[in-house]
Amino acid sequence: MKIKEFGVEVWMNEYENHCIHNLAETCVESLTLEQLLEIAGKKETILDELLPIKLAYGAIEGSDRLRDQVSTLYSKQSRENVLISHGAIGANALVHSTLVSPGDRVISVLPTYQQHYSIPESFGADVQILKLREENAFLPDLNELKDLANKNTSLIAINNPNNPTGSLMDEQFLEEIVDIARACDAYLLSDEVYRGIDQDGNGFTTSVADLYEKGISTGSMSKSFSLAGLRLGWIVGPADFLQEVSIHRDYTTISVGVIDDYLSAIALENRDAILARSRQMTRANLAMLDEWVSKEPLISYIKPKSATVALLKYDLDISSRDFCVKLLESKGVMLTPGSVMDMEGYLRIGFANNTQSMKIGLEKLSEFLAEL
Repeated sequence: MKIKEFGVEVWMNEYENHCIHNLAETCVESLTLEQLLEIAGKKETILDELLPIKLAYGAIEGSDRLRDQVSTLYSKQSRENVLISHGAIGANALVHSTLVSPGDRVISVLPTYQQHYSIPESFGADVQILKLREENAFLPDLNELKDLANKNTSLIAINNPNNPTGSLMDEQFLEEIVDIARACDAYLLSDEVYRGIDQDGNGFTTSVADLYEKGISTGSMSKSFSLAGLRLGWIVGPADFLQEVSIHRDYTTISVGVIDDYLSAIALENRDAILARSRQMTRANLAMLDEWVSKEPLISYIKPKSATVALLKYDLDISSRDFCVKLLESKGVMLTPGSVMDMEGYLRIGFANNTQSMKIGLEKLSEFLAEL
């Protein structure tokens, strides 16, 4: 099987450890283990809990404690509808390998996380791209989606909240997508790793798993929950579908680490405090970014409604990769070029780090734009 290079990951691997101001980060600033234990009130007692744990495979599908906690992030799910995975990246890969066969039609939005079109393409699927455009606030054109969906469609893949645009489909909009998926009896996969940090309200938009009998939602501890180092995610969907996924997972990861499972359960039991921190940080940083964009004549964007990233459009005769490399070399500031997401002419910026880092990074970016 041949597969394209994963553009974003190749870029991050090449440059992330060589920057001073990382405005390419997509995870809300990571918690330390100490911070997590302080939030949970377990700093003095955690060893008493961890020392008796046997370092075996643990529960193959994830511990009951963790699966119960994940299920409470949704309105209509129970333990039987949750399967723990090695990050959301593992969850998405398992969904595609379970559902996609050569010749199947798979519809994916673009831009999105590259897994959702490159993996099915590598399987020999008939991958159809639904382009998200600025004039639609980077939301799918539903008429175009209807035209692409046919009887051979096995899967429609969306990303909500969207990476890299920060666009957000509300419940009514999602219901219309569900109707299209149901009409051709396709599964609907929604990559929801940024769920919980919407800019308004309690931060949670409706999940596809709660709207559709063939709806699948993936999530993780990485983005909104600030715990990427646990490398833990999940798939939420119909129980019979998860049984099929388990067959594929037995050939890859089997289970996640028991300590990762345990710490993730602790985090989700204290999610209100963790997500309050994440929402405070992303809302303050986006307000700062929005003010900055308004003052930069060479930059425009569609203001995100969620997530930790925005897609900046720039009015300069330079490739996005050259822009980002020169910025990094001259100012130590890291962005992500749109070219690695098949969106040339744009730059992805993250507003996930602490506010002081964001402030300094934007000042340096302004200096660079002035020099150009």
